[in-house]
Amino acid sequence: MAAPKFTSTNSSFHTELKNRITAYFQEVGSATTGNYQLFLKAIILVVSFLAVYTHLVFFTPVWYFALLESILLGGLTASIGFNVMHDGAHGSFSKYPWVNKLAGLSLNFLGANVFMWNTKHNVIHHAYTNIDGIDDDIDARPFLRLCESQTYLKMHKYQHIYFWFAYSLLYLYWIFFTDYKKYFTRMVGSMPLKKMHLSDHISFWTFKVIHFAMFVVVPIYFIGLGPWALGFLIYGMFAGVVLSIVFQLAHTVEEAHFPVPVANKIEDEWAIHQLKTTANFATRNKVISWLVGGLNFQIEHHLFPKISHVHYPEISKIIKKTCEDFGVQYIEHRKMRHAIVSHVNHLRSLGQLTPSLS
Repeated sequence: MAAPKFTSTNSSFHTELKNRITAYFQEVGSATTGNYQLFLKAIILVVSFLAVYTHLVFFTPVWYFALLESILLGGLTASIGFNVMHDGAHGSFSKYPWVNKLAGLSLNFLGANVFMWNTKHNVIHHAYTNIDGIDDDIDARPFLRLCESQTYLKMHKYQHIYFWFAYSLLYLYWIFFTDYKKYFTRMVGSMPLKKMHLSDHISFWTFKVIHFAMFVVVPIYFIGLGPWALGFLIYGMFAGVVLSIVFQLAHTVEEAHFPVPVANKIEDEWAIHQLKTTANFATRNKVISWLVGGLNFQIEHHLFPKISHVHYPEISKIIKKTCEDFGVQYIEHRKMRHAIVSHVNHLRSLGQLTPSLS
């Protein structure tokens, strides 16, 4: 499928929005990148991750405490991805490119690959959000049907029940299968992967080996095959659930659109498209905002991915006001549980359709 084009307008909502955000940062005299709060949070998360890993592997506690630590390690993995890697890979963690690169590389230490992720997320998902056949983030087939244009299967009738289990496998599937699939096929879904240089190949294989040693070989050596398998499965499944649900609540809810290109063209300009396909949740909950790296402010992130998430609460006020002025809908769920209900209803609705209607 060829990448569609977005509509261009003389009176651009996006242009006005960018002007207002630029004026805000000029007025407050702040950089758009991260600040000491983000750097401190990154240190806390990374140190906590290393401490839990060390205690779990080299000073293994009693089984029930070890299971709790496995869950905690999975949560820290997701949180480092949300807070450190995500801002770093978008170039918004720091004003220094080398710091952003280092922050982005944290994904490699966690088992995935930032080069693959950049193509999948930065290049494709952010440009063509919720467009079936291009946005790989809404392709969970055959297990889940996330939009009406996707093929209906009988098992989808129950997807609003079993989706938690499917999400729990995301992280393990990602690091042990999809990265390799992208690497060898040179494709991200239907889109070609950006050309890899020698350094990218070396980085891919080096970090895959390091991760395998740290999370498979070393733990098995110190605690045995059985305990490792149970702990690693719990760790990976919990990380998968957290990673999945945060991103799904942002795009696959009842209110979100899944535009279908007509003559290879999208009817809206890019910024309006982002607002129609993206939703916020629990933006007043400071604990959730801290843990998920501001990804509950998904609208702000999609409109301004180069701005660090530490600024989202303030610029969200500007974006809401601009939406009001232009009559553009701003999708938001006040509570996380409300967003989960909307996501479940979305899955249930898509699961009730018969093959003849799909």
